[in-house]
Amino acid sequence: MLPSERIAYSPIKGRPRLVLPDGARLAVWVIINVEEWNPQETLPRTVLPPPAGGSPIPDIPNWAWHEYGNRVGFWRFVDVLDRFHIRATLAINGSAIQTYQPISRAALERGWEFIGHGFGQKNMQKVPDERADIAKTTAIICEFTGRKPRGWLGPGLTETWDTPDILAEEGYDYVCDWILDDQPVLLKTRTRTLVNIPYTQECNDVAMMLIQHHTAGEYRQRAIDQFEQLYADAAESARVMALVIHPYIMGAPHRLRYLREALEHIQPHPGVVYWTGEQILEWYLGAIKQTQQRTAELGR
Repeated sequence: MLPSERIAYSPIKGRPRLVLPDGARLAVWVIINVEEWNPQETLPRTVLPPPAGGSPIPDIPNWAWHEYGNRVGFWRFVDVLDRFHIRATLAINGSAIQTYQPISRAALERGWEFIGHGFGQKNMQKVPDERADIAKTTAIICEFTGRKPRGWLGPGLTETWDTPDILAEEGYDYVCDWILDDQPVLLKTRTRTLVNIPYTQECNDVAMMLIQHHTAGEYRQRAIDQFEQLYADAAESARVMALVIHPYIMGAPHRLRYLREALEHIQPHPGVVYWTGEQILEWYLGAIKQTQQRTAELGR
């Protein structure tokens, strides 16, 4: 199916009003991406090009740059989120579950949600067997947490033409790859409907720091600006705001404060809830059901 066949165009104006519980208006979810980079392959990203150019294997400085995040940066995130009593959503490579088991345990102990993020940090279009990759990732998360993951974020948001269909068939309920709305939307597959939950490349440290080359403080300012606009929009109908962070980027010592300061700005506002993707999913499915019931009653 083409993208427009999976998610029909729908202007946000004129939709049935979405209402969060207890008078809330904006759901904020924090997604931490934990990845394992294979030093025997070309690395997903680099901070330091080699003197002679090319893509050396092994690429020790760039592998180590990323590894710093899982050794040090992640634990800074834990301290910040514990301070604000925020349960994060952990988008984790299946292979990273065991390689970085202390990270996995810390997330599990805090009740964070685990979602699939590919078995390794590789473009899904280059994975030899996509279904096997998804199934293997699912099985590892299930074995570690005791429950199947309900959400999926493709490595680099990559999908094939078949990814949503395979995810639905493998038991997933939501995806995050389609960054096209401020509210959850339904996504068609060949078997059943999935929900797409708003993710972001605007408040995403990869896009800001590594691609657009902004200074560290841009994360705080952009997060605050995004929050203020979505908070105002949500007076009419509830919105979802994502904050995306990677341990090797925002977990660096010169950047962490700007994540903390963004959360300090958001925290005092009434009507804000910090939810995991699964909590957003359950709320949205309930809202759809209520809308369908009201429509049926009006038609009687």
